[in-house]
Amino acid sequence: MFENLSERLERSFKILKGEGKITDINVAETLKDVRRALLDADVNYKTAKQFTDEVKEKAIGQKVLTAVKPQEMMIKIVHEELTRLMGGESVDVNIKGSPAVILMSGLQGSGKTTFSCKLANMFKSKRGRHPLLVACDVYRPAAIEQLKVLGEQIGVPVYSEEASKNPVSIAQNAIAEAKKQGNDLVIIDTAGRLAVDELMMAEIAAIKEAVHPQEILFVVDAMTGQDAVNTAKEFNDRLDFDGVVLTKLDGDTRGGAALSIRSVVEKPIKFIGTGEKMDAVDVFHPRRMADRILGMGDVVSLVERAQEQYDEQEARRLQKKILKNQFDFNDFRDQLAQIKKMGNIKDLASMIPGMSKVMKNVDIDENAFKGIEAIISSMTPFEREHPEEINSSRRNRIAAGSGTSIQEVNNLMKRFEDTRKMMKTVSSMKRPGQPTHGGKKKR
Repeated sequence: MFENLSERLERSFKILKGEGKITDINVAETLKDVRRALLDADVNYKTAKQFTDEVKEKAIGQKVLTAVKPQEMMIKIVHEELTRLMGGESVDVNIKGSPAVILMSGLQGSGKTTFSCKLANMFKSKRGRHPLLVACDVYRPAAIEQLKVLGEQIGVPVYSEEASKNPVSIAQNAIAEAKKQGNDLVIIDTAGRLAVDELMMAEIAAIKEAVHPQEILFVVDAMTGQDAVNTAKEFNDRLDFDGVVLTKLDGDTRGGAALSIRSVVEKPIKFIGTGEKMDAVDVFHPRRMADRILGMGDVVSLVERAQEQYDEQEARRLQKKILKNQFDFNDFRDQLAQIKKMGNIKDLASMIPGMSKVMKNVDIDENAFKGIEAIISSMTPFEREHPEEINSSRRNRIAAGSGTSIQEVNNLMKRFEDTRKMMKTVSSMKRPGQPTHGGKKKR
């Protein structure tokens, strides 16, 4: 996501490297390159021009402090403008009502049905809601089945009327059913088309009129680039939606839609889809996205993902084991599972400042942990609890049982031992405010 744009912007800023101050000439040269980078990323032409004009106005005559180089000052200005361009602050959905109703809209293939389920899963698991999914795509039988399969996967009920071809009455009946069953949130998945047409627009407008949703979200595939912006404008003209959802931002996308939509339709981006899994959804934070575009990482989002998987009681138990050098392969496997739950490994790495450039050409196999898990699963319970007892004959048996080589088993053993030593060192370091116990372990 945004890899090419980030790289191009970095090259643009190098024009100012070594300059003593910001001038009309070096700013013009830098911004010319910035505009080209934005256009190559499929940013709307008017948006790109307005953006660079704003940056130029703020940069010209800017007094650069002795401690701040012109290049750093320009990055700061571009960061502020990128944040403003994408909306400034994150905007939450309005889910007031009994039940609250969210109406999903978008073209076929944008990921609307899948995202409806992701949204239901997020509200259920993180906000304590009791959602009901509604199948109002009466033209594509697979859409109803897809909603039911995903709904069952996340434990959320799905309302459908296979015999009905009237999405308006289905939506109305679903809300009555939600009231009866105690569901406090209704998410309506509507029909999409391959292109905007009058029938689809009239239908979704009729649903809106009938159920009066608190929130209308427009779901758009970020990989469609500038077409996404044009489609968003057409939908907004008819529906006056409340916010945008960008899906497939984890794909090989140039990112122009994320930078253009807010300024063209003047509606906030509220959520982004970051993968295939049902928990691969994030609230959109303009400032954090600007950080990532400029290669500054997104440590806050990384920490938030980690906290979602964090169990304070389990962490205390683990720390005690580490300090006693009792960290074993059961704990190691549990930690791998927690990392996998956080999402795509390459995406996580790119949230660390400076890592996006390092990871650009690195191909990370998402199944990389499978070999490790197979090796650990081939160990006996005793061996997992007592790694130091795994001798050469045991290693040969583990390799044969896991379908791996003895070299792979030896590599894992070495990495595990190094990890154990490092974790013990870090955990035993005196933290601020922590009492000192003389540094000696009681025997």
